[in-house]
Amino acid sequence: MTTRKEMLERVRQALGYSGAAGSGGASQSLDALLPLGRVLPPVAPSELVEKFEAELQKLAGIACRAVSTTDLEQILRDILSKSEAGPIVLSRNSLLSQLRLAERLTAWGRDCLIWPSDENVSKERLADFRRQCFEAKVGITGVEFALAESGTLVLTSSTEGSQLASLSPPIHVALYRRAQVVELLEEVLARLPALRNPTQLPGRSVVFITGPSRTADIEQISIRGVHGPKHVYAVLVEDSCLS
Repeated sequence: MTTRKEMLERVRQALGYSGAAGSGGASQSLDALLPLGRVLPPVAPSELVEKFEAELQKLAGIACRAVSTTDLEQILRDILSKSEAGPIVLSRNSLLSQLRLAERLTAWGRDCLIWPSDENVSKERLADFRRQCFEAKVGITGVEFALAESGTLVLTSSTEGSQLASLSPPIHVALYRRAQVVELLEEVLARLPALRNPTQLPGRSVVFITGPSRTADIEQISIRGVHGPKHVYAVLVEDSCLS
C-alpha cells in the first residue's frame, strides 16, 4: 500500500518540485508546498471579456453584449421569445434596478417578481417567491464576478438574495459589468465578501455556475437542464447602457 509520504512525493514530482519529502525531518503536508504559480498563460486585462466569452461558449453558454439600452432590450426580447409564457423572477442585484428591468418586463406584458431587498420579510412572502421560482420560465440575476479562465459566473446571496432565480427556471440570464470580469479563481476567492469576513455574513452562500446544468447519470448520455437551467445567457452591460 502506498504510504502518505510516497503519495506526497509523487505529487511533488508531478508538480516539478525538487527535493525529497523527508529532507529536514518529518514529511511535509500539501499546505507547506510553495504556491503552484500559473498553469495557463496570463490574459491581458483588455482580453478578459473575450476570454470569458470563449470559455462560456465552450460550455454551451451564450454570450451577448449590450452597448446601449436598445441593445439590451433587443437581447432580452430575443431570449424571452425562446421561452414559454410564464412569470419571470429577478434577483435583488442593484444592476437590475438601475436598468429598471422590472418596469421594462412589465411593460412588455410579462409578470415578474423580485426577491425582496428587506431581510425582515415574512416567511409567507419568502415561501411565495420560492414557489414562483420553480414556476418561472426565466430567471434574471446579476453576478459578483465573471471568471475568465473557466467561463464561470459567480453569484452570492448577499448580492442576489435568493439563489433560486439562477438555479430553478429553465433559462438563466446573468447581467454583468466589464469591471466584474477577473482572470483567476484565486482572485475570486480573495475578493469574495463571504470569505473575507465570514463572521459578518452568517449563512451567506456562493454559487459557481459553469455553463448550463447537465448530467450523464443515465447510460453516460449527457443531458442538459436536469438539475437546473438548460440555457445560460451572460450579458455584458456596458457603461453606456446606464448613462
